[in-house]
Amino acid sequence: MKLNIVCIPGDGIGPEVVAEAKKVLNAVADKYGHEMSFTDILMGGASIDACGEPLTDEAIATAKAADAVLMGSIGGNTSTSPWYKLPSHLRPEAGLLKLRKALNLFANLRPANLYEELKEACPLRDDIIGDGFDMMIMRELTGGLYFGERSTKEVDGVMTAVDTLTYNEDEIRRIAIKGFDIAMKRRKKVTSVDKANVLDSSRLWRKVVEEVAKDYPEVTLEHMLVDNCAMQLVKNPRQFDVILTENMFGDILSDEASKVTGSIGMLASASLNDTKFGLYEPSGGSAPDIAGMGIANPIATILSAAMMLRYSFDLDAEADAIEKAVKKVLEENYRTIDIMPQEEDKKATVTQIGTAKMGDLIAERI
Repeated sequence: MKLNIVCIPGDGIGPEVVAEAKKVLNAVADKYGHEMSFTDILMGGASIDACGEPLTDEAIATAKAADAVLMGSIGGNTSTSPWYKLPSHLRPEAGLLKLRKALNLFANLRPANLYEELKEACPLRDDIIGDGFDMMIMRELTGGLYFGERSTKEVDGVMTAVDTLTYNEDEIRRIAIKGFDIAMKRRKKVTSVDKANVLDSSRLWRKVVEEVAKDYPEVTLEHMLVDNCAMQLVKNPRQFDVILTENMFGDILSDEASKVTGSIGMLASASLNDTKFGLYEPSGGSAPDIAGMGIANPIATILSAAMMLRYSFDLDAEADAIEKAVKKVLEENYRTIDIMPQEEDKKATVTQIGTAKMGDLIAERI
């Protein structure tokens, strides 16, 4: 099979981790007889520097012509980077929002599972971790506060900012269907997270999710308020299978979930539309403080590439090969700095390696 992939290296550690994902994908192509075609485009700060805007129309057209998009990270230090002195529509993250809208990427899948080999990196107690946990956070990606009307103006002599949270029933229904479909392939449980005791948008969310649930009698549905869910993620993460939620709640909860897995550097993600097309990226940021040091963890990006093979190309065996290779390297006690054990005596049992070496080892084990 020929795979036409657009890559967005982005900013900070983005180019470093994307390079390792390409390395692993090429190893997959060699083993399974595929042809990988990679085309790089600019987005974020790199695009601002080169083109004066975070994402050009030409870059969008190139992405649309591909089979899938693999991304690193965008943005920089919000306190010191000149990018954040620009108007909001010209800042790096505006490029990502524009791309999501242009490609109609409404469903964000963020798996969070704790590897047996990384239990020592998990901040939770052993009795909470148990045998580990495996959840999928399904986040709606093109609605809510991030895309609602907003303004900042003076009202009665006082500067006032307004952000509008808007959802219609069709937007909720399509993400709910995706969530229940994913649950059918997992442990058949959906936890729908909202703030229905306060927000009208959440009350509509809950109503539509309950309507969708009627078409999936095998799936158990529960509702949970977002503040309780945030607590339950650290109290008992094993209870969750699929967490279905709106845009801002999903953004926050998925970052929390990444931390209880040991490192955000382990958390992959997929953003899908109504077809097989998707954008795949690590859930972490651009980490400008370590960019160029060769110490970033590329595993989240590599696992995102595995999700790409699975969801956009239906190459399950190839995706499994990447995931097994990652697990094998961890079993062999290789670690990047972010997933090193905290206790000094345990540090002696593992080998700390850098970004490129981690990519090399995973590619060798495909």
